[in-house]
Amino acid sequence: MINFDEYIQQGEPKKREKSYAWQTAIGLQAVDGLKPSDYLVETARKHIEGDITIDEVKALIKSYYDTKDSRIEKDDETEEADKVSANITQLLNEHSFAFTLAGITAIHRRIFDGVFKFAGQIRDHNISKKEWVLCGDTVLYVSAPDIRRAIEYDLEQEKAFSYTGLDMREVVHHITRFVSGLWQIHPFREGNTRTTAVFTIQYLRSMGFNVENDLFAHHAWYFRNALVRANYQNIQKGIEREPAYLEQFFRNLLMGEHNELKNRYMVVNPPSKWQESQKQTSAPISTPTSTPTSTPTSCDNLSQAENENIIRLIKAIANNRLSVKEIMDSVGLKDRENFMEYSLNPAIKEGFVTMLYPDKPRHPRQKYLLTVRGLAAYSTN
Repeated sequence: MINFDEYIQQGEPKKREKSYAWQTAIGLQAVDGLKPSDYLVETARKHIEGDITIDEVKALIKSYYDTKDSRIEKDDETEEADKVSANITQLLNEHSFAFTLAGITAIHRRIFDGVFKFAGQIRDHNISKKEWVLCGDTVLYVSAPDIRRAIEYDLEQEKAFSYTGLDMREVVHHITRFVSGLWQIHPFREGNTRTTAVFTIQYLRSMGFNVENDLFAHHAWYFRNALVRANYQNIQKGIEREPAYLEQFFRNLLMGEHNELKNRYMVVNPPSKWQESQKQTSAPISTPTSTPTSTPTSCDNLSQAENENIIRLIKAIANNRLSVKEIMDSVGLKDRENFMEYSLNPAIKEGFVTMLYPDKPRHPRQKYLLTVRGLAAYSTN
């Protein structure tokens, strides 16, 4: 893996800029559980060194996948990660920006060119997404017929807002709410968080901020979950919108603070010991309103064999999002049918594991991750 930090800290200006772009572009793939191929990483190094242009990078990646004699399950994921990383890198290396509806759709189109057939197209139907951090619930997104007007309104309001006389805390507070509101519109079928991240980076640059650090690169999934929590409320369950997590991200990004960015802190109704850990390690800007509850941390109702299988599965997944093959490789199993029947399905049934795309079990990028109960069990084993 390339040591991006070494280029960023010590490299020549052009190499530093390219390294930051690649580091951010590759890191942002984590919002969908994607990782680039080794081929992409090596090709990125050649681009940073100035041996090839970004257009040559994109041509090489296209050729790499077009000429593959045989494809494996992981190829579809790495192809998206590779192509999108190159596209984002090209965008971040350009010094142009359009603060308009057309500008936002252009970012989506350019990021997902050659990946999604609907790249750059506003969605024409309503969507919902079951969120891990919401224990399977969804944020309510803007209705399809209202998307264009919603974006135009948010941009008009932001253009009219004056930052004059504000201190940095107030600036960050406002930016948090602007970015949160824009993301909640969710104008595209897929790729909204990556589009929002690139738009935000370009907007902050246009305001004179230097955002060449590793926040988006290393905390992309946190950024997404923080956007979710900032836009979710369920009054019946005592949960209100909580922008504090997203604000901590932007305070780290723009003010150089060191707030601890932990995804598990954002889970609604987390185990009480997680809440205590958060209080000890990171002082929140405001107090989350969800009420912590105790969570089972063992498989007491299962047979010893099932219990051992699930515990082994929990340890293999840990804080990751893995495909069936990746989990099987990790636990050293080869019989998929046996694995599904005696390990994965029981873990899902007992509430320790969930799907990344629960509404689409056969989704080509399906991954499995631990639920709140699974994470609690993992922390005690």
